[in-house]
Amino acid sequence: MAITYLFAGVPVADYDAARPWYERLIGRAPDMLPHDREAAWQLSETGWIYVVADSERAGRALVTILVDDLDGHIAGMTERGIACEPIEILPGKVRRTAVVDPEGNRIAFGQPLAAA
Repeated sequence: MAITYLFAGVPVADYDAARPWYERLIGRAPDMLPHDREAAWQLSETGWIYVVADSERAGRALVTILVDDLDGHIAGMTERGIACEPIEILPGKVRRTAVVDPEGNRIAFGQPLAAA
């Protein structure tokens, strides 16, 4: 069995406040609005992240997104007013940072380190 697509969900209590925050985080409007309380962004050919109104689960998401240029990605988020945690290095593995949305959901961004 092959996995061909990934949809990572981020539940929020205040969708009307969360959607513009995620637009700033990602740097653009959603690619899809399945209904009036959900917004989805395609981040790679087969990888998506979506924000959905779900007050019972709000603030509990843990999502990690790998990028090819962490410094450039951080610079873009900073320009859009999104503050990142300091970069952490897992020796031989990854450089990473994270942001926490206004509801407590944690979105991490990492760049794998080149194999020695």
